[in-house]
Amino acid sequence: MEDTPELEEVLRAVGPRLRALRQRRGVTLAQLAEATGISVSTLSRLESGGRRPTLELLLSLARAHQVPLDELIDAPPTGDPRVHLRPLSRHGMTYIPLSRRPGGMQAYKQIYPPGWPHGEYEQQVHEGYEWLYVLSGRLRLLLGEHDVLLTAGEVAEFDTRVPHAFANPTSEPTEVLALFGPQGERLHVRARPSGR
Repeated sequence: MEDTPELEEVLRAVGPRLRALRQRRGVTLAQLAEATGISVSTLSRLESGGRRPTLELLLSLARAHQVPLDELIDAPPTGDPRVHLRPLSRHGMTYIPLSRRPGGMQAYKQIYPPGWPHGEYEQQVHEGYEWLYVLSGRLRLLLGEHDVLLTAGEVAEFDTRVPHAFANPTSEPTEVLALFGPQGERLHVRARPSGR
């Protein structure tokens, strides 16, 4: 099956778009190669048009640049911008994805059932940053030695390498908007413990 002229035009435009995106981000070919596992030579040929982009290469590059694949190939707008992702249940909680951007920041609405967790819980540690906003109810945040009760309208941000745990100590569900950032990506809203 031969490529149509339209497809050839789209593929020719990918290289310059990749170069412009990399340069806008201030990333060298060597840095991008390290982040993606794609050789400098291959990246250079992709950008110059000497190598045809494959889906595997484009997915790695979209993830590294933290952009949707559509942006790399300049896909036409889809029309409906709404995100229709299914809720997930984990450890008795409900997570509703609010974003679908590969890599980078991820947004979720979290619903903590009354009295969650049921039983013992312990603080966890992992790479990254977290930002959360309490939409309704109350959320207990154990962060290192701090024990903070957040209420509707309050915000917290923290480095997830600090031991942390959450609980809903009330008899009503608690709803939270949460943004999770990968290692090294910081958010900029902070809330201090209120002393409660």
